[in-house]
Amino acid sequence: MLNLKRIAGLCALGAACAFSGAVQAQADAKAMTIVVPYGAGGIVDNTARAFAQKLAAELGRPVVVENRGGAGGMIGMNAVARAHDENTLGFTAVSPVTLSPHVMKTLYDPLKDLAPVAAVMYSPVYLVGGPKFTGKTFKDMLAQAKADPDGLSLATAGVGSLGHLMLEQINGQAGVRIAHVPYKGMAQMVPDALGGQFTLMLVNASGPINALIDEGKLALLAVGSPVRLPGRPDTPTLAELGYPMANMTSTFGFFAPGGASPEFRARMNGLINKIAAMPDVSKPLTDALNIMSPGTVEQFAAQVQKEYADNGKIVKDANIRAE
Repeated sequence: MLNLKRIAGLCALGAACAFSGAVQAQADAKAMTIVVPYGAGGIVDNTARAFAQKLAAELGRPVVVENRGGAGGMIGMNAVARAHDENTLGFTAVSPVTLSPHVMKTLYDPLKDLAPVAAVMYSPVYLVGGPKFTGKTFKDMLAQAKADPDGLSLATAGVGSLGHLMLEQINGQAGVRIAHVPYKGMAQMVPDALGGQFTLMLVNASGPINALIDEGKLALLAVGSPVRLPGRPDTPTLAELGYPMANMTSTFGFFAPGGASPEFRARMNGLINKIAAMPDVSKPLTDALNIMSPGTVEQFAAQVQKEYADNGKIVKDANIRAE
């Protein structure tokens, strides 16, 4: 004899499962957004777009890149912190998480509202002179800064950025006053440097920047790197020049909103590491002298925590504040 109540219950359960599956399928089909907290163009934006293309293929759904530049990357990372979903990631230098909050007030708690997912690479920082710079070496730069206290200007990716901190370290230790010119990212800095809008800039290693150095349009004065770069063996590190506190590199990685589940972060970490190992993604980056740095969620989170603490001490000791 048929048990009508049991059949009805099974039908209800089946309908519920079907509805749940439909909701999950709808969520999976929704486009994922990668927020880049800098303007279009430049190493961060270009790298994010390479990952977005591969991630879309891995997930089977669209992945779009959204540029939200300004405030040294903090505007974009605030958008990630406020997303409250698992369809948003941010790809950034870690400075809006580990450095900028020590310099300026933020709308997010960097250690609670943002969740580290995966480190991708670290990038040497170039100190370069543009056509407006008449010297050839770091020593020339300091000599000019001392002879003409208001004569040199240096562009960075923004107030509270790593470049800003490096400049303040140089100014403080050398007793000079090189003016800070903050940008919303690195893309516009290069044409403005070539156009003589400022004298110097701190930028990450990239193919276009390397080409301009090779062509003699930019003068490489020093690098922020643990050791001299194999591709630039004649260029000293800032530590070699006597400025160890300014000798910094940029780490780039992916962050999720703070409420993202451990399962989501682990899944994204695995996919990002897989994509980072693909030659067509990694080779352009390593050719430009960047160093790939894959690892676990836990390793990246520990690095972020350490850099946050270290940068806080540096900012406090140097009394660095937003202009």
